[in-house]
Amino acid sequence: MSVLAMRTGFTNPRTTNFYYSFVFLPREKREAIEAVYAFARRGDDVTDSGLSPEIAVREINRYREALDACYTGGSSLGEARSNGDAGDPCLRALADAVRRYRIPRQHFEDLILGLEMDLRMDGGGLRYETFDELAVYCYRVASTIGLIAIEIFGYRNAQAREYAVNLGQALQLVNILRDVQSDARRGRVYLPRDDMDRFGVRPHDLSEGHYSSAFVELMQLECDRARESFNLARAKLAEEDRRSMVAAEIMAGIYWRLFKRIQVRAYNVFGDRVRLSRPRKFWTALSVYLGAEWHK
Repeated sequence: MSVLAMRTGFTNPRTTNFYYSFVFLPREKREAIEAVYAFARRGDDVTDSGLSPEIAVREINRYREALDACYTGGSSLGEARSNGDAGDPCLRALADAVRRYRIPRQHFEDLILGLEMDLRMDGGGLRYETFDELAVYCYRVASTIGLIAIEIFGYRNAQAREYAVNLGQALQLVNILRDVQSDARRGRVYLPRDDMDRFGVRPHDLSEGHYSSAFVELMQLECDRARESFNLARAKLAEEDRRSMVAAEIMAGIYWRLFKRIQVRAYNVFGDRVRLSRPRKFWTALSVYLGAEWHK
């Protein structure tokens, strides 16, 4: 489960959180970031589709081959076309984006490592013992997307990279906290084992929606960590880069409001999914675009 919410391809993503951050970008940058998110979502679909381990491994290998085609071009792109990949406008657009914005390949490679971590979680195979281990996962599936995005948005201060890493972690933690029940029901428990043991919360408490004082204390701890990541991101965004990072700041604003809604519900994330209405998302996006600070 990554931070991604878009569907693969250039479909209308108005029901997603990401649409509202893309809408104010210039066309060239918008098309590039849409290609990145669509490609990343394709990998997310592999890990979230309940494929058998053998088929999932095969699809991840195809995914890597498609990435290779984007970076090497030439004969590799021809091979991808023979497999039916290069005819996808998403792949062609991604190849153009990585060349135009000189996006480091390692960010995509790290993203794939994160997707493989998801596959190892299925059936309760992988658990994160500590928050440090969970942070590695958050970096791979979310911070990498931020690091790719800032190359497209453009920045002058090197602190933008730390901004992207911390904001990515904050967004992913919000996703994890919002979706603890649905993830647990499919055998994926992201919350660190150390934290759950500390408060006496068990995986079946999450899947069964057992709302208790122990669960509230656990959620308070993890929300404190998410808040710290939001704060670190804010601290690392240099004044000279604020305008170029407006799309990322819109995303921060939307997820900050999801975070606050979790708290308003007294951390009861069971039952109806925590979400924002479309008007609320649009108003958040517009206010941030016009200069409002998302954390206020």
